[in-house]
Amino acid sequence: MRLCLLLAALMALPSQAERLKDLASIQGVRDNPLIGYGLMVGLDGSGDQTMQTPFTTQSLSNMLGQLGVTVPPGTNMQLKNVAAVMVTATLPPFVRPGQNIDITVSSMGNAKSLRGGTLLMTPLKGIDGQVYALAQGNMVVGGAGASANGSQVKVNQLSSGRIPGGAIVERAVESTLGGDGTLMLELNSTDFGTVQKAVEAINRNMGPGTATALDARVIQVRAPALPEERVGFLARIENIDVAPAQSAAKVVINARTGSVVMNQNVRVNDCAVAHGNLSVVINTEPVVSQPNPLSGGKTVTAQRSQIELSQGGGALQVVRGGASLADVIKGLNSLGANPQDLVSILQAMKAAGALRAELEII
Repeated sequence: MRLCLLLAALMALPSQAERLKDLASIQGVRDNPLIGYGLMVGLDGSGDQTMQTPFTTQSLSNMLGQLGVTVPPGTNMQLKNVAAVMVTATLPPFVRPGQNIDITVSSMGNAKSLRGGTLLMTPLKGIDGQVYALAQGNMVVGGAGASANGSQVKVNQLSSGRIPGGAIVERAVESTLGGDGTLMLELNSTDFGTVQKAVEAINRNMGPGTATALDARVIQVRAPALPEERVGFLARIENIDVAPAQSAAKVVINARTGSVVMNQNVRVNDCAVAHGNLSVVINTEPVVSQPNPLSGGKTVTAQRSQIELSQGGGALQVVRGGASLADVIKGLNSLGANPQDLVSILQAMKAAGALRAELEII
C-alpha cells in the first residue's frame, strides 16, 4: 500500500479554531477508577473449577458465614455455578450518592462463561481504600459459545461483560472547584504557542487579566467569588474559540506493523536513496533412488535442496526536497518502497539530515 493512502487525511490544511473545551481540561474535574472483588452465581455449569481455584471456595465460605450459614471446616465443595470476578468502574466527577454508574465484570478464575450470571453485592473501593460504590446485578454478555468432544465454537468474549447502571454510588469525591479564587486549565498537549493564544482569547472575551500562563501547559484563571457564578463562568470559557499553534514536525513509525504517519509540517531536503530487498528461497524435494532389478540393493530416499537468492532494486533514486506534505509524499512514493521498507528509509534519511522532522518509533 502506498504512503499516500496512509496520509490522505493529513494533507496540509490551515489550522482552524477549536473550542477551548476540546483543547484543555479543568484541573480537579477528573474520573476516579474503582475496583472490587466479588462472586457471580447462577452460571449454567460454566463456573470456576473449585479444585483449581481455591479462592472461589474461600470467598464463598466467608460470604455464607456473614449470612449465618456455617460450612464445616475441610468441606470439599464441588461448585459449578459460581465464579470469582473482578469488578471495575469509573466514578465520574461531581457524582452524588444514590446515582448509578456502569460496571465491568471480568472472570479471574477458569470459568468457561459468565453468561446469565448474577453478581452478588460487591463493594468498589478507590485508591484510598474507601468504599465509594456497591455493585450488584445481572450481567449482559454479548457472546455465545458451545463445546463438545474437544471441539469448541465461541463468538466474542464470554469471560467478561458489563452491567449498565450496576453500581450505586455511596460516597462522593469532594471537589473544591475554584474555592481559592483561581481555576487551573490544563492543555491536552504541551505547546507554548497554543497556551499564549488561549490566554489572549480568554482575556479578550472575559476581560484583561483574567488568565495567566504559568507554563507551556497550565493556565491560571481568576474565578468569580460566588460559587453559583463559577458554572456559568466556566461554560463561557469552554466555548471560547482558540486557533492552536502548528505542532512540531513529526513522523511516527509503528515498528510492529510498519505503519508510518507524518503531520503536515514534515519537510525533506534533496537526497539520493538506494534501497533493495534481499530474498532467499529454499526449495527442498525428496529424491528416490531405485536399485537395479535382482541387485539386492535397497531403495534410498534423499533430500535435494535448491537455493535461490534474489535482490531487487538497489539503484539510486533522487528524492526531491518538498515544500509541502504533498511534495514529501510524492518524493517518497517515487522510491516504490512498501511501508516496511519506508521505515528503514526514513531512519536513514533522519541520520543523514535530509528529514526535517522528529522521528518517533512506537
